[in-house]
Amino acid sequence: MVTFAVATSFWYGVAGIIGLVLLIGVVGFIHFVRHSRYTAAQAMLWMFAKFVSSILWRVRVEGEFPLQEETGVVVICNHRSSIDPFFIQTAVRYVIHWMVASEYFSHPAFGWFIRTAQAIPVNRGGIDTASTKAAIRIVSQGGAVGMLPEGRINTTDQFMQSVRPGAVVVALRGRGKVVPCFIDGAPYRGTAWSPFLMRARVRVRFGAPIDLSEYYGREGDSELVRELLVKCVKDIAGLAGQEDFEPTIAGRKWKPDRDDAETP
Repeated sequence: MVTFAVATSFWYGVAGIIGLVLLIGVVGFIHFVRHSRYTAAQAMLWMFAKFVSSILWRVRVEGEFPLQEETGVVVICNHRSSIDPFFIQTAVRYVIHWMVASEYFSHPAFGWFIRTAQAIPVNRGGIDTASTKAAIRIVSQGGAVGMLPEGRINTTDQFMQSVRPGAVVVALRGRGKVVPCFIDGAPYRGTAWSPFLMRARVRVRFGAPIDLSEYYGREGDSELVRELLVKCVKDIAGLAGQEDFEPTIAGRKWKPDRDDAETP
């Protein structure tokens, strides 16, 4: 009887500890949702991304995201992996609307995730006016948009591949700032889901916001847009210690290479 009583007390204690942990988790989740600008579903995805990023990819963010209060901003970074937005989004308490290839919105594995994250669908083949207008509208209303100037995952030895001016155009027309970011060590092995099967050691750095207010209304000046694009990309390079990097700008007829078919 004594042994039975001891065993019963032990399992009651275990159940109590589990219940307490669950209660703390629920309270913490509710507190997080109430003090962030995420919906409950987005908060769950944020916590999942944060957990996986910390355990599997050992992400270390050097410094804070410079605009912790939601404001009109375009976030740009180098593009080495299909999960690059994970690393930036987990450092921010509001939604960054990343521009993602439209075919992934109906993907059986990623579709729900991407739609819940309120990403913007983009036609991979050339200029997509609808997605650009959607991004401009979000920025002009004080929201955040995430863009990858290279337009495809960089699997080369170059620091960055040729870039497109969309991020600068969106920032100018939406009257927003640009925040450059650098991601180092992002895992990727040829497919969108490959990073989930890889361990890594990722480092993220944020640059100072770039104020374009003196150029608002001049988005039609193609030479100015090119100059601003080069400045923004060189700021990314500076975060990587690549101060001598000279960006190249993609031509008007640019399209992703066939090898980029798996790039979100």
